[in-house]
Amino acid sequence: MSLATSYTWLAPLYDRVVEAASRNARRTSLAALPRTPSEILLCGVGTGLDLPWLPAGHHYTGIDFNRAMLARSLPRADGLDYTPVLGDAMRLPFADASFDCTVLHLIVAVVPDGAACLAEAARVTRSGGSILVLDKFLSPGRAAPLRRLLSPLAARLATRLDVAFEPLLTGLPLTVISDEPAAFGGWFRRIRLMKDDPAAEN
Repeated sequence: MSLATSYTWLAPLYDRVVEAASRNARRTSLAALPRTPSEILLCGVGTGLDLPWLPAGHHYTGIDFNRAMLARSLPRADGLDYTPVLGDAMRLPFADASFDCTVLHLIVAVVPDGAACLAEAARVTRSGGSILVLDKFLSPGRAAPLRRLLSPLAARLATRLDVAFEPLLTGLPLTVISDEPAAFGGWFRRIRLMKDDPAAEN
């Protein structure tokens, strides 16, 4: 079963499984959104679980690779300036520096190539902008043999369990502003990144 097929089947059940477990972590992460009107990308918007916690005043673009999940996001966007886009988080259909802030909630460890997902987020985020990450990551240096053993199967159905965040940053113009445990004893982490400004380095 492909990941796209899996998420089409999961779409009706996704909210029941994920919403309550991730609600507080999402709200806390989204509190770091810009205070002034901005272009915000919700990468892997899914069924739109972030949307009820978003402030008005921004333009939001929500991208997801699954049409069934994306359709379920629409009712949650009531009152928001929201544009849904069908697309791939590893090959974003946007120009460089299109967004002031990019939100990566439960997507980096879901896609087959988390490094490509983060690199694309960095590409489409403007210098000085922020990237908000919420996901499950292995702690640096932790063996976690059971998670690694189960990861190939879990990855085919829903998400990878063996992703370490730190190697994904290699070579990217991103600075870690904060990195905090979000849930399940720190397995889920809430990370805020800033896109480096080359002009500030000269």
